[in-house]
Amino acid sequence: MAPRTTPRPVGTVTRGTTNPNRLRRQDRWIAAVHGPALRRSAGPPVAVDLGYGAAPWTAVELLARLRTADPRTLLYGIEIEPARVAAARPYEREGLAFRHGGFEVPVPGEVSLIRAANVLRQYDEDQVAAVWERLCGRLAPGGLLVEGTCDEIGRRHVWVALDRTGPRTVTFATRLGSLDRPSDLAERLPKALIHRNVPGEPVHAFLRDFDRAWAAAAPFASLGARQRWIRTARDLAADWPLTDGPRRWRQGELTVRWEALAPRA
Repeated sequence: MAPRTTPRPVGTVTRGTTNPNRLRRQDRWIAAVHGPALRRSAGPPVAVDLGYGAAPWTAVELLARLRTADPRTLLYGIEIEPARVAAARPYEREGLAFRHGGFEVPVPGEVSLIRAANVLRQYDEDQVAAVWERLCGRLAPGGLLVEGTCDEIGRRHVWVALDRTGPRTVTFATRLGSLDRPSDLAERLPKALIHRNVPGEPVHAFLRDFDRAWAAAAPFASLGARQRWIRTARDLAADWPLTDGPRRWRQGELTVRWEALAPRA
């Protein structure tokens, strides 16, 4: 009898760069925005940190933050590089496990959350749609895929949130004290958008208007960067379909509907 073989994971090995607390802004947003859906799950909600990198910090931290929303949450860290899985295994505990795999997401059943941070940035733009479709196909009803990019120490993030029907929103998040102007976030656009930041594309127009609103809100800087950001968001909302409000803006976040920024065909 031929030996049984394990299917090859879908995807390619990426750099695996990671740092503790790098994804804290994304974690907090997920727990706040997706927390109600987690709590509605009939059983313990299952989350996946896909491509957590050379060390397991982001998976450990994501579980802790999701459990502030639902203490039942179970989390799998998935990595395509076997050595990274072996290095993470000592961190396993109740509710946290690490597995070798890729975009096939080798966990049982449908999942409530897949987070893929700084993974697709290292792929080609024309590969993104197929990966999104594959990952969204693993989501439970009401599930969420969060895919995006951040800098090395987590000061600047941009991510796309998708459900089983496709992309829904784009969130810009930053440490406000480090921000010169909102378009500084352009270098952290997810792969689906980063090459579209050119004249004639919606994301370019959005970042242009974001900078203009930020400049117009300069008088609020005397009250602090947070108040300036909130005023900027209020002005931007007059022309762009923002989905959040002051509670999230105060965190240095701003979320806009995907269809307003989607690349032109």
